[in-house]
Amino acid sequence: MSLPLVLPTLLGDAVRLRAFSPADLPLVREATTDPLIPLITSVPAHGDDDACLEYLARQADRLRTGAGYAFAVADRTTDLAVGHAYLGLRDLDLGRATVGYWIAASRRGRGLAGDAVQTLVRWAVTVPGIQRLELHVEPWNVASARTATSAGFVREGLLRSWEKVGDERRDMEMYALVMPQT
Repeated sequence: MSLPLVLPTLLGDAVRLRAFSPADLPLVREATTDPLIPLITSVPAHGDDDACLEYLARQADRLRTGAGYAFAVADRTTDLAVGHAYLGLRDLDLGRATVGYWIAASRRGRGLAGDAVQTLVRWAVTVPGIQRLELHVEPWNVASARTATSAGFVREGLLRSWEKVGDERRDMEMYALVMPQT
């Protein structure tokens, strides 16, 4: 598959998925103070502005390197960035892509993650080569599990000691969305 040179802008009901820009620095600053986001993403832990700007630059680089599509999740009305959504293509040659997302703590509980993931999935099913979308959720994260199922993902099981989070191996629940065979 040949990747497009630009990231599409995707519109949900309440969110716009778009490219990150330096104007999104306040979002990344906030994410650095979250107890979980820096552990499970490449957001710097307690990063200064330079580290946060490097994070923003890495997001643009993901498409160029073929790693995947990194979107800023922005409020559709104000365009203020509130989170991140990602479609990872590392296993595209196997027909699989991964979905990841986070919303800043100050914006949680408003349905933005669900709208972002649903918007991303509606588009992802049109990307050639993707036959299966996968998503991993820690067992305690009920809100994230609810977000996954609201976007059509089905829980497939528990992956024991699946991922290193901080300094420890943690279990992850596997969720998947299988594309209809045509």
